[in-house]
Amino acid sequence: MELVLVRHALPVRIDATDDGSPADPGLAELGHQQARRVVEALTGDEITHLYSSPAKRALETAAPLVEKLGLPLTIEPGIAEFDVAHSSYVPVEELRAADDPRWHLLVKGDLYHADVDPVAFRDRVVAAVEAIAQRHPGGRAVLFSHSGTINAYTGHVTSQDRALWFAPAYASVTRIGAARDGRRGIVSLNETGHVRDLLTR
Repeated sequence: MELVLVRHALPVRIDATDDGSPADPGLAELGHQQARRVVEALTGDEITHLYSSPAKRALETAAPLVEKLGLPLTIEPGIAEFDVAHSSYVPVEELRAADDPRWHLLVKGDLYHADVDPVAFRDRVVAAVEAIAQRHPGGRAVLFSHSGTINAYTGHVTSQDRALWFAPAYASVTRIGAARDGRRGIVSLNETGHVRDLLTR
């Protein structure tokens, strides 16, 4: 089967929630445009199943494809991002532009600064994605998730040591071939042709 990992589109910024609860930003207007382009990118694919992280930014990215295909969307907490409990959300390019210390830590693949055990995070993501693969042999499942989640699973497939080893673009598409005998391989990584003119710098 094929696993199609889609990173959510551009979300809005939340500096801090009023009550310290987890930040759950929706998409910016540009993000909604990017999400609509995902439909174009996957038009030629025979998609059998749709999954999403519980995060609003992932659900809103999935919405145009759900509407187009009329397939049910399954919420899978196991593919949520490592920052799921954080009370703020700052888009990574804004951290980079501000030369924020958090940006430099992310570049190094350091999740401990965010009180996240990278091994436990990868284990959680891998278990969730593998369960999806085993549930739908011969199908094609699209998973709407996050940069860290995509890093975790592709890092598992390619035996990367670092928790964060590449930077998936907003609304990018990454494809993993999942054979019934347990073999896994990268088919494509970070496809962006469908949103190249909409990506922030």
